[in-house]
Amino acid sequence: MSYRQIFYHLIFGTKHRKATIAEENCEQLYKYIWGVVRNKRCKLYRINGAEDHIHILSDLHPSISLANYIKDIKIASNGWMKENGLFPGFEEWQDGYGAFTCSIKEKDTIINYIKNQKEHHKKETFRDEFRRLLMENDIEFNEKYLL
Repeated sequence: MSYRQIFYHLIFGTKHRKATIAEENCEQLYKYIWGVVRNKRCKLYRINGAEDHIHILSDLHPSISLANYIKDIKIASNGWMKENGLFPGFEEWQDGYGAFTCSIKEKDTIINYIKNQKEHHKKETFRDEFRRLLMENDIEFNEKYLL
């Protein structure tokens, strides 16, 4: 028997950070993504976001790579968002993403952080938030490639 605990805080935005995730329809989007996560044998702990990006806290099943996991979520939800007509301005997800590991001790803090995204973004832009998270996690980055 193998045991693992791999928590990821994932963040990705809409193409050009356009505000195309309408609040009245985001719940349906989150439920759809939850289904994708479950089909990958991963567990979703929290999903939420704002008009131009989403945050996901989930574990990662060892049979799937992080890059493929995010690619599968983005491809599936991209198609669903375009087909159902609930997100008329949505073009696609951005190319990149942020992925931050966390420990069991940080899990509840990150769940609460994700839960309060709408309130949080009244004070901090997505770009500033992403830049801060990169710096807090000691990840080198080039400003011109920020999400």
